Amino acid sequence: MPRMLDLIRNSQVPSNLMQSAARGSLSVPPGETIEILVYLALHHKLFGAQARLTLAGWDEKASLAAAANPKTSPEVLGYFVSLENLRTCLLPALADNPSVGEEALDALAVSGSRAVVDALLMSTRVMSAPRLLQALQSNANLRPTELAEIGKKLVALEASPVAEPPEAGAPDEVIEGTVTKYLEENAAELAAEKDKPFQPIGMAHEDAGGEAAVEVGPQAAAATASASADAAAVKSAAAAGKSAAAVAGHAKKHPPPGHEERRDSTLQKIAKLDIRGRITLAMRGSKEDRSILIRDSTKLVAIAVLESPKISDGEVESIALQKNVLESVLRAIPMKRRFAKNYSIMRNLVYNPRTPLDLSLGLMKKLLIHDLKNLSGNKEVSDTIRKVALRMFRQKMDKKG
Repeated sequence: MPRMLDLIRNSQVPSNLMQSAARGSLSVPPGETIEILVYLALHHKLFGAQARLTLAGWDEKASLAAAANPKTSPEVLGYFVSLENLRTCLLPALADNPSVGEEALDALAVSGSRAVVDALLMSTRVMSAPRLLQALQSNANLRPTELAEIGKKLVALEASPVAEPPEAGAPDEVIEGTVTKYLEENAAELAAEKDKPFQPIGMAHEDAGGEAAVEVGPQAAAATASASADAAAVKSAAAAGKSAAAVAGHAKKHPPPGHEERRDSTLQKIAKLDIRGRITLAMRGSKEDRSILIRDSTKLVAIAVLESPKISDGEVESIALQKNVLESVLRAIPMKRRFAKNYSIMRNLVYNPRTPLDLSLGLMKKLLIHDLKNLSGNKEVSDTIRKVALRMFRQKMDKKG
């Protein structure tokens, strides 16, 4: 016999039973009742409002059980953890539920209320996840002492890094096929660019194994200015007698011992490769190789990183925020369906002041209310983006109200 939820999805339930379902009074197991309520709240125009009211006052014990259970439906967990529907009492259970993705908690960390911040600071998972700690640093409700503590925690995590999980494997034949196809499709451009050396955007040639300390393009100048600003901030903070922890919370983190040597070695290896070799490495190489090659000023090489079968969504989320990559890289990200379906990647692109205006304006339509609100106050993006974000935020609030 099909579940009641399946009957409701297929519109096979009479109106009187739908009303009972929206009030949570059907004779079905508690777990299925919550699934039904969330489905109606998200997808049913007629009974959605009633279902949302029912969920807002649903039994706390039953809600906690669903929030803590890794086997709970992803749709239910997504509903519970969204800023619009969050019940703060459920957050500790949601934060430590492995089935709740970091991208969902990331939104809470950035935009959550003071009560949300308190709950996240108590979570073992959050306090051991660099991505979530970095998101928390941008929360306006964070106290100065907490900001300093997060800075110390991040420094400690970088100094004693947890072993990263192995990269998602891709069969050798898949990688080889991808490399061959890419080289064939871009043969004409490859021939024209074949003698172009490795010139990373925002990095000195001497760092890349070259001889002259000359940087490439306006992005490089911006990167140099940013690095100088970081150094000045550290010096100023130290002179003012601030604690090392407070400085660490805002300044650029220093890599653990041995990291610089490894990166120098990787840069020197890449600097010796021709364009064909760099394209091949972009698809076959490690995460560190990709993090360097995505900044290659040669478009063919940088785009090849996004074509790699080994690249993860997390890497692309980071790339989407980078200001020292080619505009063509940022334009290429939403052209791949896999990345276009990832909300965090699309949000990061809009938040990146380097993203072309026309692309940002198109992607803004997909942003959630809280992200539109944050964007409207983001001084890094253009005035046009802020104004449009504010208008869209008000329109969605009016429609919701």
